[in-house]
Amino acid sequence: MDSETATRLIEFIEKVGLLRRDMQQRRELEKYEGRIARIENKLSALAEHLSASDPELAKAIRSVWQLPARSLAFRNADHQKEMKKEEGD
Repeated sequence: MDSETATRLIEFIEKVGLLRRDMQQRRELEKYEGRIARIENKLSALAEHLSASDPELAKAIRSVWQLPARSLAFRNADHQKEMKKEEGD
């Protein structure tokens, strides 16, 4: 998988993970528990499939699903560094 596609896939999973986290915090997850479980199963199967050809991507998929806020924080920090670097140039 090319890096652009992998990045977009990770960002998509991050957004779904953030939605799941928000639903959990609002105590709305119970209504959709079955659907979320099926999404998690599909993501797990995807990560397992990718692990043979791209173990780093598989690891990133699992990580971003489990801790989407951390992933977002790291991406935001990287973006801020890039912005500061561009301002310095």
